[in-house]
Amino acid sequence: MSSPPPPKQYGVTKPISMAGPTEADMQRNRELEKIAKDWVKELTRLRGYSDQMVEDANALIFTFGSYRLGVHGPGADIDALCVGPSYVSREEDFFFILHNILAEMEEVTELQPVLDAHVPVMKFKFDGLSIDLLYASISRLVVPEDLDISDMSVLNDVDEPTVRSLNGCRVADQILKLVPNVEHFCTTLRCLKFWAKRRGVYSNVTGFLGGVNWALLVARVCQLYPNAVPSMLVSRFFRVYTMWRWPNPVMLCAIDEAELGFSVWDPRKNRRDKTHHMPIITPAYPCMNSSYNVSTSTLRVMMDQFQYGNTICEEVELNKAQWSALFEPYLFFESYRNYLQVDIVAANADDLLAWKGWVESRLRQLTLMIERDTYGKLQCHPYPHEYVDTSKPCAHCAFFMGLQRKPGEVVQEGQQFDIRGSVEEFKLSINMYMFWKPGMEICVSHIRRKQIPPYVFPEGYKRTRHPRLASQQRSSENGNEYQTGSGLKRKKDPESVDQDGPEKRQSISPQKQDSLSPDHLAPSSVRSGTGSNVEPVIPDKRVLNQEIAEGGDVSNSSVITSVTSEVGSCEDVGNESVAGSSEGNNGSVEGSNNLVSSQSDSCDADSQSLLENRHLDGNGAFQDGVHEELEV
Repeated sequence: MSSPPPPKQYGVTKPISMAGPTEADMQRNRELEKIAKDWVKELTRLRGYSDQMVEDANALIFTFGSYRLGVHGPGADIDALCVGPSYVSREEDFFFILHNILAEMEEVTELQPVLDAHVPVMKFKFDGLSIDLLYASISRLVVPEDLDISDMSVLNDVDEPTVRSLNGCRVADQILKLVPNVEHFCTTLRCLKFWAKRRGVYSNVTGFLGGVNWALLVARVCQLYPNAVPSMLVSRFFRVYTMWRWPNPVMLCAIDEAELGFSVWDPRKNRRDKTHHMPIITPAYPCMNSSYNVSTSTLRVMMDQFQYGNTICEEVELNKAQWSALFEPYLFFESYRNYLQVDIVAANADDLLAWKGWVESRLRQLTLMIERDTYGKLQCHPYPHEYVDTSKPCAHCAFFMGLQRKPGEVVQEGQQFDIRGSVEEFKLSINMYMFWKPGMEICVSHIRRKQIPPYVFPEGYKRTRHPRLASQQRSSENGNEYQTGSGLKRKKDPESVDQDGPEKRQSISPQKQDSLSPDHLAPSSVRSGTGSNVEPVIPDKRVLNQEIAEGGDVSNSSVITSVTSEVGSCEDVGNESVAGSSEGNNGSVEGSNNLVSSQSDSCDADSQSLLENRHLDGNGAFQDGVHEELEV
C-alpha cells in the first residue's frame, strides 16, 4: 500500500510552523466572515434575485500584510480583504450599507471609512482588535468558497481600486514564494520592522515605508544572500541599502506585463514613474511602486538611518557594540533647532478620529509643498508619531516636523524662506474635507527646540541638553546675528538663546507618549562609517522667524511666515554623507563612485534624463541598485 502524499508545501521551504490559529482567532474570523456573508445575502434579496441566488450568495475574508506573512505583533492592525460578487459595489454597498451595519454593532468601535485613499479602506476595532478592511468586487455572480485569489482571472473586468485591493493578498503570497528561506525572512523582517519604528521611519502615509515596503526590501536581501542566517541578513540589509543607487528599483522578479490592460510601473512609458525617488516594486501583476509616497526629504532621513544601522552592525561584528545599540530610539526632539507643530482639534473624540485621519494622510503634501516652494533648500523631517496633552479637556492631537537648511547650501546672510504660501495651500486642501463638522480645525505653527511642549516626553519629563552638545551650540552662537520679525538686527545673547523670538501661543491639546526614555540623555549623533566613537554634532546655524496674525489662535489657524537662514556651518544631527563608509572586514568597495550618489543627484525629480538612464542597463532592461562588488 502506497504511503500518503506529503502535505502541500507553500513557497520554496518547509513551513515555519504547523501550528494553526488560536480558538479566539478562529472565532473572530468566523464572526467577521458571517457579517460579510449576511450582508451580501441581504443585498442579493433586496436586489430581487431568486431564492437560489440568495442561498448561493457569498463573500470571503482574506488576510494580508504582516498577519498573512506571519510577522504581526501584539496590538498590530490586521489587514483584511472582503471579496464580494459583481453586483455588490464598493461606494454604496460597502462604504454605506455595511458601514451602517458595523456602526450598530456593540463589538465594533472607532469605525472610520477612508474612501479617497489610494486603496479605499474601512478602519475599525472588532472586540478591541484593530482591523483595516478593504473590499473587492470581482466579476462573478457567485464567489466560490475555494476562490484562488492568486489566479490572474480574478483581475478580469475590474477597476484599478479593486486591483489594488486584491494585490495586497497577491503580493504577500508572491513574497513567500520568492524568498529562499521563509523562516529566516520572517525573523529578519520582524527585527527590521521593530528597528524602523524605533528610528521613526515606519509610516507609509507620512512618506516613509510601511509594512509591505519593508517586507520587499528584506526579501530582496534574502535573495542576495540565500544562505545567510537572520543576524547576517540584518547586517547585510544595512550594507546593501546604504549603498543602493536610488532611484534604481528594488525588484524581486522581472516585471510581468500581462495583457489585461492595467498599467505597470515603467518610467520609460509613464511620466509619473520617472519622478519616484525610491521605487520598491511589487512582484504580483500589475507590478506597482509600493513606495510612491517617499519624497526627497524622507529618503534623506531613511538613508541617514540606514547609515546609522550599518555603522552599528559593523561595530557589532567587531565586538565593539551590542545588538541593543541598534534599537536605541531616535531622539527626534533633540535633532533639530526648529520645528513645525501641526495641532488638530475637534469637538469630540469621534470627530477627532476622522479629522485626524484626513489631516495625517495629507501631511506629506505639506512636506512636498515646502520642498517645492523653497527649491529643496529647506528640508522637512516629518515625524510619524502623534502626541496629546492629556491635561487638556478638548479633543486634540499634534504632529511635528523638523526643519533645517539643506546641508552645503550657499545662502546669503539674512536670506528668508517664505513658506506662508505653502502653509496656506496646505490648509486649503485640508479644508476640502467632505465630512467636515464644526469644531474641526488645524493650526500650523513654528516652535524652537526650547518651546517643545512637555507632553511629548514621557510623564511630562523634559530632557535636559547633553552638556557637550549644549556647550558646542552656545559657543557656535556667540557673535551671530539674526533678523527679528521687525527687521532689526542685533547680537544674540549667548545666555538667552531664542528668548527674543516671539513665543508660540498657548498650546491646546490631549494623547500619547513618546517612546523615548528619560534615561537617554545623550543627544542623537552621527557615527562615522568606520565604526569610530560617537561624536555629537552642532546643529545647523539658522533661525526661523515666526509672525502669527494678530489674535490668531487655534481656531483661526495661525500661519508660518518666513524662514531666515543664517550663514554658517550646516551639520544637523543625522545628515552625514554615506560616501565615506567602508565595508568593514568583510569586503570593500573601491572608490566613492561605487557608493550611493548624493541626494541632490539621485533625487532631483527635474533631472528626468539622468533619472531615466539610471533605471536601465545597457540592454534597456531595468537595472538593479545594488553594487556588483558587494560581498558577504
